[in-house]
Amino acid sequence: MEHMNSTRIMDKESIHRALMRIAHEIVEKNKGVSGLCLMGIRTRGVVLAERLKTFIKQIEGHEIPAGILDITLYRDDLTMVSTQAVIRETQIDFDITDKKIVLIDDVLFTGRTIRAALDALIDFGRPAQIQLAVLIDRGHRELPIRADYVGKNIPTSLQQNVKVVLNEIDDHEDEVIIENIKA
Repeated sequence: MEHMNSTRIMDKESIHRALMRIAHEIVEKNKGVSGLCLMGIRTRGVVLAERLKTFIKQIEGHEIPAGILDITLYRDDLTMVSTQAVIRETQIDFDITDKKIVLIDDVLFTGRTIRAALDALIDFGRPAQIQLAVLIDRGHRELPIRADYVGKNIPTSLQQNVKVVLNEIDDHEDEVIIENIKA
């Protein structure tokens, strides 16, 4: 596939503001941080979870646990993605049983990644509640999944790709880009 053109829809400052707003919404909806844990879905969800953890600590003055969830083996498209799946470590250094977990990912699209994340998470315990925070909701759901916290809703066509660039991973200034794909 060849990329025709792209449009920046969020810059570093707008991503920062969206994450700060989400952090406030998480604290407000959960009436504080008691029993609250963040769970970033590899790869960019982990970076977003760490940023939210920092913002929540600034707001509440308490540090909350954050974990890393690798969903590779839980994907329903594993055989279509690659013959050699790269398995990375899930890191959860706390008991999730009876906790309020906020799953965090960069882009919500079909809902299949979140379904896989829910399956993976349940293998580690039985949370009291699972909420979902995403930086971008681009629509086109295939499963009945919706986010509790959304940085930005971006209606897209299936001929577009949403790319989230984060400094910690991509070694480039934060931005969100919509790419128009030419077959």
